[in-house]
Amino acid sequence: MRDEDIIAEVDPRGPRRVIGITMLLALGGLVLYLAFVQPPSNLLWHAFLIGMGLFALWLAFRLQEATTRKLYLTETALTDSDGKVLARIEDIATVNRGAFAIKPSNGFMLTLKNPAPREWQPGLWWRIGRRVAVGGVTPGGQARPMADIIAVMLARRDGDA
Repeated sequence: MRDEDIIAEVDPRGPRRVIGITMLLALGGLVLYLAFVQPPSNLLWHAFLIGMGLFALWLAFRLQEATTRKLYLTETALTDSDGKVLARIEDIATVNRGAFAIKPSNGFMLTLKNPAPREWQPGLWWRIGRRVAVGGVTPGGQARPMADIIAVMLARRDGDA
């Protein structure tokens, strides 16, 4: 992808990413510590604690891995730095970044015209059916303008501008 093709970019590197990963690592470590230092008498609770601790550590790894990517907005699509297409501009029906919208922190929600396969990159974006949500550990100063640009692109496409 050429730099002149990129209209907007979201780069999740920064303090929010570090805090998110650190919190998940701390949670996983504390739950595993609790499971092994003061194990509950019930074997099911013990297994639950170990499972939750391992899940939190796995989630920290996935968050770290996912947030090494960037999101790029071009005239044709919203993609990540690995080339994965989150949504094509022609397939986006609406964009919502309002205060009361159901969306990730510092992010926005796209509604697609057609369902797309499920996918999840923790802290960066997820897609289920016709919904694509961007946000989590993303900087709001980059995600808000991207959502506004998409809204302008949709208005221009639909003849509202």
